[in-house]
Amino acid sequence: MKFAVYVKNKNEFVTNGIKNLFQELKKNNIDTYFYKPLSGFIQNDCNIPVKSNRLFEYNTDLSSKIDLLISIGGDGTFLEATALVKNLNIPILGINTGRLGFLASVSFADIRSVINEILTKRYTIDQRTLLELNSIPENYKGLKFALNDITIQKTDTTLIIIDTYVDGVHLNSYWADGLIIATPTGSTAYSLSVGGPIVFPSLNSIIISPIAPHNLSIRPIVIPDDKEILIKVGSRNREFLVSSDHHSEVLTSSTNLLIKKAGFKLNIIKPENTSFYDTLRNKLMWGIDKRNI
Repeated sequence: MKFAVYVKNKNEFVTNGIKNLFQELKKNNIDTYFYKPLSGFIQNDCNIPVKSNRLFEYNTDLSSKIDLLISIGGDGTFLEATALVKNLNIPILGINTGRLGFLASVSFADIRSVINEILTKRYTIDQRTLLELNSIPENYKGLKFALNDITIQKTDTTLIIIDTYVDGVHLNSYWADGLIIATPTGSTAYSLSVGGPIVFPSLNSIIISPIAPHNLSIRPIVIPDDKEILIKVGSRNREFLVSSDHHSEVLTSSTNLLIKKAGFKLNIIKPENTSFYDTLRNKLMWGIDKRNI
């Protein structure tokens, strides 16, 4: 088998974890490919030999080579790994070295058992919906899809007007600091922080959540994911910020956005005996009450 390892953060904890991970992969005769920009760190700090023919940097470097990609970091690193995999159907395993870890949920301490589960096929594939972003005119040059959310925000201190249409029908004109269009996966990210609902990842839905709306009656809404959303933005300075997961770009208010469900899904490795409910309790600390002891 061939595994790719994507890592960004460089500290002693990550260094020791990568060493242990590599030894586990080597013991099981798994060919390991590393992210090229970090090859110096892997070789010099982690003391792992790096072969030039086992490096990757772009999506095209992974096609037809890799059985699984391991993302080491937080959820932000996982989102960047998603951009590398794109539509190749390569499953991703997230090892969490960050703070929260809804996407990257496996710890280095569990890596031996998880690798064993993968090799013995004692795991499931969790398929996640992504959003596709296009602009009219086509002047948006950034990431055209998002696993978590696509966000429209103001670029200065004044609020913006976000005219929102669903399948051509006017939904609302949001006078707000911004608007979050989220997948069920992204329901536990930015959308949650502005009062959006938690949505089970397998539900076929899209969440629309305003950021600081200038009207107390405005609330988040959940719509079916077979709908197309058209966004028209008005602002005093004639520009706005659009973000697709970790990528952001400033556009002029003459640019409209089209958002819909992407034509492919992301495959996430789900280790044995884990569930979304467990993740919610652990990450959001539900049930931390002395009455439950």
